[in-house]
Amino acid sequence: LDTELANRERAKHDRLLRRARFPVVKGLDGYDFTNVRLPDGYMLDELLGLGFIPRAQDLVFYGKTGRGKTHLAIGLGMKAIDMGLGVRFHQTAELVLQLGKAKRDGTLETMLRDIGRADLIILDEFGYVPFDIDGARLLYQIIAGSYERRSIIFTTNIEFSGWGRVFGDPNMAAAIIDRTVHHGRMLRFEGESYRRTHALMQ
Repeated sequence: LDTELANRERAKHDRLLRRARFPVVKGLDGYDFTNVRLPDGYMLDELLGLGFIPRAQDLVFYGKTGRGKTHLAIGLGMKAIDMGLGVRFHQTAELVLQLGKAKRDGTLETMLRDIGRADLIILDEFGYVPFDIDGARLLYQIIAGSYERRSIIFTTNIEFSGWGRVFGDPNMAAAIIDRTVHHGRMLRFEGESYRRTHALMQ
């Protein structure tokens, strides 16, 4: 019986990991938090304990490229899967293209239902590539539909003041920012490039 239960748990874990679609699998062992600035009153243990997920709170990882934002997001996603939670990882520009194709193919509702099953959505490289207005509206459906239902982690190098340019619609951007700020926290990633530092160490 113990073996059967262990096999079922392992199968569930593998299934959740496949559905997450991480580009690489990265844990947080050895992750350097030195240059990660947490909001006042928000402790690292609270972040790593994933308390934001059951509260459906959003996190914004803001900083220049190469500061470890994606690594931390994936690491938190892996911890969520270890706890039996559903995760979806999306490179944001690619997701917008997929949503547009699904709409044209008549499979948008199926795709939205799949994303909606997640407890945590990771939108990586948010704002790196501007969307057209149709793409922005499709992405807005996911973000607005997740409000108070599931958590989103945004990794971005764009401050809130620039989100209007990303969406091409300041009203839509303002609505998303309002939801994110109301139920979320921003973590700032500073210092030298995380990738460059680790490359030099190797």
